[in-house]
Amino acid sequence: MDLRAALLDQTQAFGELVRGADPLTPIPTCPDWTLKQLFRHVGRGTRWAAQIIAERRNEPVNPREARNGKPPDDPDAAIDWLNGGARAAIAAVEQVGSDARVWTAAGMRPAGWWIRRLLHDVAVHRADAALALGADYDLSPELAADAINEWIELMVLQGARMATPPVERGRTLHLHATDAGLGPTGEWSIAHDDGGLTWTHEHGKGDVALRGPARDLLLAIARRRPVAELDIEVFGDSAVWDGWLERTPF
Repeated sequence: MDLRAALLDQTQAFGELVRGADPLTPIPTCPDWTLKQLFRHVGRGTRWAAQIIAERRNEPVNPREARNGKPPDDPDAAIDWLNGGARAAIAAVEQVGSDARVWTAAGMRPAGWWIRRLLHDVAVHRADAALALGADYDLSPELAADAINEWIELMVLQGARMATPPVERGRTLHLHATDAGLGPTGEWSIAHDDGGLTWTHEHGKGDVALRGPARDLLLAIARRRPVAELDIEVFGDSAVWDGWLERTPF
């Protein structure tokens, strides 16, 4: 998958989705936000990341102080500003090199880490906008599966620092994407054993297992829609799944 091309595509799709929509539309999946605030968050986020990368920061920039972090008032110019932020992030990675170490929410990482994070951030926020506007939301199984990978990676890393990890000791959680062609990359097993919280692509039943399309699994694991509203089957102890959701804010 070409992550840079996908970032540009998803950013453009987000912009076209919100173009002409009422900026005061509430975003139920981002409580207290309007569409205007969601749009600004996505556009500012790419420029914020671009600044961190370009300056090879080892600490974060205050998002409110990100350069050119406010969209223009003109709607068409605002869409250009949104797409320009994605291009700026890609250009910054090309400038410093993908392997240059910079600050990230997951600690110091190669600059290229940001492309994947920004890609999946805008893909999920496009779902926020689509749900708020009553629009269709499509995402390729490959992209949805990689977004699930990245989300689990972040949550496992975060969970290792928590007093009560997302999966309790001795319990397991399994996700199984039903899309054709994903193979092992469409399965995720999350466990908490003597080695701590870990995950693999291994097939397994788990104490709780969720089975459905990758897109729906992504919406569920990112807490955008409850499983009861999605094409997902749940097997086993649903309390394990509920615990994961309760302890994986981001």
